Amino acid sequence: MDALSHRTHISVPALTGSIMCMGVATANSILVVSFAKEQMEHGMSAAEAALTAGFTRFRPVIMTALAMIIGMVPMALGLGDGGEQNAPLAAPLSGACCWPPLAR
Repeated sequence: MDALSHRTHISVPALTGSIMCMGVATANSILVVSFAKEQMEHGMSAAEAALTAGFTRFRPVIMTALAMIIGMVPMALGLGDGGEQNAPLAAPLSGACCWPPLAR
């Protein structure tokens, strides 16, 4: 558990992880907005389309975030030879990917 308690300073890998997280959140947002736009073309009001898109696209957004988080956990732990070099990239990415799905 010592791997989880280390402090990560702002660095290029940490900022790269933050940028990657923003990319994933943007892609998920585009999925929701494009689905809502399609629903509005079929005659739904904006509020109905937004609610329908939120409920329909919730599972794919959660699955994308969980895949990213689960994939980054081994890297964030920093285990193995040179593992501490990749931990600053994975730690902010796996932590920050938790928040966009919850903000919906």
